[in-house]
Amino acid sequence: MILEVPRYDAIASGGESETAHFIASQAKKAKQALCETYTFGRPFYEALKELVSIQEQCNVRGWDGYDAEPVRNTILWSAYRFLEALPPGFPAPSVAAEPDGDITLEWYKSPRRTISISVSPDDNLHYSALLGPNKHYGAEVFFGEVPASILDLIRRVQS
Repeated sequence: MILEVPRYDAIASGGESETAHFIASQAKKAKQALCETYTFGRPFYEALKELVSIQEQCNVRGWDGYDAEPVRNTILWSAYRFLEALPPGFPAPSVAAEPDGDITLEWYKSPRRTISISVSPDDNLHYSALLGPNKHYGAEVFFGEVPASILDLIRRVQS
């Protein structure tokens, strides 16, 4: 038996019909065109450059000078999909590798206005945010769209 992998645009659109695939494909093309503009695309491409740098520098055990796990391509792909799912014009995060091989995406406004999201290979998003005196943390599953609760936290950190 061959395992059939669902198409990415089907996951993002939530539909399986030919019409759903067409709409998802057109939406993706429109977003790519928007991302090619300086205003909307530059933050996205800066984050992608950081991902490429991580891929080049953190792909072997001990990349941190100690015993860090290598960052695998599956995690880089998950982080890329997350970045691609952010709304156009959304502020891009700082991107870093973690010693356990996961990727961290961080939006930082001040010491008391920050959110950090750890992207794991199983598409779980573990997050921790400080908004003034309040702490928010938890985990969400990434299904091709950034969960609304995480988008809300990022917006609140950036405001």
